[in-house]
Amino acid sequence: MKHFPSPLAGKGIPQVLSKPLVIPMLYGERLRFDSSRHAAFNGGCALMKFLDQAKIYIRSGDGGAGCVSFRREKFIEFGGPDGGDGGRGGDVVAECVDGLNTLIDYRYQQHFKAKTGGHGMGKNRSGAAGAGIVLKVPKGTQIFDEDNETLLADLTELGDRAVLAKGGNGGFGNAHFKSSTNRAPRHANPGLVGEERTIWLRLKLIADAGLVGLPNAGKSTFLASVSSAKPKIADYPFTTLHPQLGVVSVDGREFVLADIPGLIEGAHEGAGLGDRFLGHVERCGVLLHLVDGTCEHAGKAYKTVRNELVAYDHGLAGKGEIVALNKADALMPEQLKEQMARLKRAAKATPLVMSAVTHQGVPEVLRALRKAVDVVADVVEAPQELGAPLFGAK
Repeated sequence: MKHFPSPLAGKGIPQVLSKPLVIPMLYGERLRFDSSRHAAFNGGCALMKFLDQAKIYIRSGDGGAGCVSFRREKFIEFGGPDGGDGGRGGDVVAECVDGLNTLIDYRYQQHFKAKTGGHGMGKNRSGAAGAGIVLKVPKGTQIFDEDNETLLADLTELGDRAVLAKGGNGGFGNAHFKSSTNRAPRHANPGLVGEERTIWLRLKLIADAGLVGLPNAGKSTFLASVSSAKPKIADYPFTTLHPQLGVVSVDGREFVLADIPGLIEGAHEGAGLGDRFLGHVERCGVLLHLVDGTCEHAGKAYKTVRNELVAYDHGLAGKGEIVALNKADALMPEQLKEQMARLKRAAKATPLVMSAVTHQGVPEVLRALRKAVDVVADVVEAPQELGAPLFGAK
């Protein structure tokens, strides 16, 4: 982990800052940097981190109390009660907005409380309603109760709103209780207490197609070659540590492609990076399963990922699938033929052959993906056979 170097480094003082550092900026502005919250610093800007899950505490506002008051005015002998009602407490609302793609805002603030309603006053004046709080979340955010299982809201479209905690009603003032038999009520209601709860925010990226495969299968290389996305690419496993999105264009049509960290055997039990990132491809209509052609056995590699998809459940194993053998440029003709045969037996369909580096076979894969995306979008009532590859001869 990198830390921002301290100005006192080399003088016997540790470089890891224990207190916030104030850095002078141009025009008198100051940037407050907390080393405990930002692990990296680059070019004067804290590096943005991807966060797809957050636990927060919310509380709506209490209702304002009613007022006990009587009219006191010269020449008015029997003024009567004139206590106003209390105002309603503020709500806590979640709203889906544009321009966000992570829940990082909820990493450093986890408590959100709406304002209490104003108390009633004399002269029949009601209290003001308390100000509510709007939690702005990216598209595709799901909101769960504290048990992390009960779904409260699923915000999939811009402008979607969900009230997570309603503010308490304001109490009645004594003017509310006057009647022919009780002309001078001397009591009022307190405001109702607001709701409080702990909730989970879980982001599931919305894409048309998703990439799955073992680590180093070439998923990030493929995404970088077909879109403007710039994922990290290296020759070691788990180069991709968080999901990436890219817009792919083929034959004048565009669709969104999602890349997630690689899966290994036992991912559903926590091995490797686990299977928590599979939630980002739950909303995809079709999966592109990339298999590394240079691995020892393409068929076993395919079955490893398929077993993890089945173990994860949530409908992933039943999604349409396109199987492609990647890194064909690194294989001899005999090796390619052998790996194709193994993969065909495992997938029960003829896989596509491609190389993300040389772009060999990539247009064919993209056209197959686009066609599959169109099929899923247009034929919702007649889904494909569970687990059946969308393309390839049986």
